[in-house]
Amino acid sequence: MGRIIITTNVTLDGVVQDPDGQEGTRLGGWFGRSGGKDLDEWTKLETAEAAGADALLLGRRSDEWFASRWLSRSGEWADKLNSMPKYVVSSTIGHARWGNGTVLKGDVVSEISALKQKVHGEILVYASYLLGRLLIEHDLVDEFRLVVFPVVLGAGDRLFGATTDQKPLRLVSATTIGDGLAFLTYRPVRDA
Repeated sequence: MGRIIITTNVTLDGVVQDPDGQEGTRLGGWFGRSGGKDLDEWTKLETAEAAGADALLLGRRSDEWFASRWLSRSGEWADKLNSMPKYVVSSTIGHARWGNGTVLKGDVVSEISALKQKVHGEILVYASYLLGRLLIEHDLVDEFRLVVFPVVLGAGDRLFGATTDQKPLRLVSATTIGDGLAFLTYRPVRDA
């Protein structure tokens, strides 16, 4: 059975929006500015994480964003990501843009539940905070891996939004990346 893992970069106040500044928001570009020299160690962590994963689960906009940036890249990390099976949640497109992709249409919760039965191993969710909120609401997330950047923006879209009930989590690990990034891993607390 597959495990869905939301893995993302967040600011200290939980913002995930416009990390590279290419969306043109007033507060965008926080990733590079606050990551600094720690980004080399971050790259090693992300490369190792991708090497251990079996698939990616993305929203339509994330599929487009990654395709425009990663298809032309090569190297260990890029080769793994570009060749990995991808599942893109969308009701508006016919095919995924980032190669080796399957579009999931219809009832998203049913489609993703079936995907968890089909894929064995880790299914990473990158940069898809709206999809992430849906997964959180329907208790489909098995783990959260958050790289916390040392900056507070005070505004912007966050991974965690409103839910119909509490979603208790258990801290599994907390480490540092370089000198200033925190890497936190949480798992949902399921009823026994």
